[in-house]
Amino acid sequence: MELKPGSHIYLMGICGTAMASLAGILKDKGFQVSGSDSNPYPPMSTQLESLGIKIKTPYQAQNLNPKPDFVVVGNVISAGNPEAVELMKLGIPYSSLPKALGELILKNHDTICISGTHGKTTTTSMMSWVLESANKKPGFLIGGIPKNFNHSFRNPEKESPYFVIEGDEYDTAFFDKVPKFVHYRPKHVILTSIEFDHADIYKDLDDVKAAFRKLLKLIPHDGTLIYHEKEKNIKDILGDSGTNRIYSYGFETVANEHHARCEVLKVTEKETEFKVYFKDQVLGPYQLHQPGDYNVLNATAVALQAHLLGVPSTIIQIALNGFQGVKRRQEILGEPGGRLVIEDFAHHPTAVVETLKGIKKKYPTKKMIAIFEPRSATSRRKVFQKDYAAAFQSAEKVHLMQAFDTSKIAENDRFSVDELIEDLNKTKSQPWAVAHSSVESIVKQVHQESKAGDLIVIMSNGGFDGIYEKLMTALK
Repeated sequence: MELKPGSHIYLMGICGTAMASLAGILKDKGFQVSGSDSNPYPPMSTQLESLGIKIKTPYQAQNLNPKPDFVVVGNVISAGNPEAVELMKLGIPYSSLPKALGELILKNHDTICISGTHGKTTTTSMMSWVLESANKKPGFLIGGIPKNFNHSFRNPEKESPYFVIEGDEYDTAFFDKVPKFVHYRPKHVILTSIEFDHADIYKDLDDVKAAFRKLLKLIPHDGTLIYHEKEKNIKDILGDSGTNRIYSYGFETVANEHHARCEVLKVTEKETEFKVYFKDQVLGPYQLHQPGDYNVLNATAVALQAHLLGVPSTIIQIALNGFQGVKRRQEILGEPGGRLVIEDFAHHPTAVVETLKGIKKKYPTKKMIAIFEPRSATSRRKVFQKDYAAAFQSAEKVHLMQAFDTSKIAENDRFSVDELIEDLNKTKSQPWAVAHSSVESIVKQVHQESKAGDLIVIMSNGGFDGIYEKLMTALK
């Protein structure tokens, strides 16, 4: 694929986290960039606006007039989308995001691919920041906006060998039904976890594992694989790895030449202090401002990868201590009226469990009010109906929004918030979970029941009908 500088590249579904990042990379490379989306919302819409990239809405055929030179089609675009129909009619060259990224950007660099069901965005941001702190000037593409960089993307410096990318297992486009990471040319892989997810495209856990097998097979013999040792589903596919340079990390197993053991030393509201044992060395101690054992695990994987790449231990220490996190990942929105309000992207039941548990560990004396919207393709289906009943136990009160737009899901396959409320209220002596049909209802009740000193955690992987601003305004 060869495009001249100044060529017009159009992105369909431009406000997706990866698409908005690619848009920024392409503009930085000298291309003219524009795109379309059905429902632009922050933080990606604001990032695009700050870059001067125009967003057309809604999707319509005339958006491709005048004709762009090349089109990148996001995975939210169906074959029947009016722009997709017009694209085929006009015969404009096109590609999926991952394939375009692989051919235009990644082919000249050593890709560090951060993959797994959970923790990708934070770990990718952390890895990028450690390499930046070591003056490696890496390129990166992240499914969120890391606070250390202010943008979710960067082209690598010419002398930099590294590009750090979030390796998503979701499919690439309606004409390219393979996991995104298949196109990412991975040399080094951090694999955090494998669980069943994306029920709209994967039929079961074995189907998900088959996708990750493809990733492991792509690692070259001189590459590395680093994985969470406690994850049985990862161990089941290790035989498919293209490299023998395989390392693990975790809390339990004794450290050796292929395993890094992490140990938490202290937890305060300010930070978690931990160290890592690897071979006959002690790495750290490290201070991390993001709460929860799973963030310690993420940081351990990053520290191990950086160590293997030759980054000095003191640089890793400074970088992790200075890591500011990612927008929408345990992001403190403010403390209106003395209530601490935190936003998180958690939507899978495991992510909800670990997010609430980690935040509670950091603020053990605060009453926690959890607010959750089932919005992802999987959380709107019944597949995890019972798992969510155990996911909110760290909270003292739970407010659940009705599942977002289940009209295209078979009725017997739809997630039931009412059934979850019933299951949750069986677990405690008095009712503590409430269902809502509107954001306004949630805001009103949380405003009435909360008081100074309380902790409010809002979880959704979408815009949640503007609840963040509405709740902050009400609480003020």
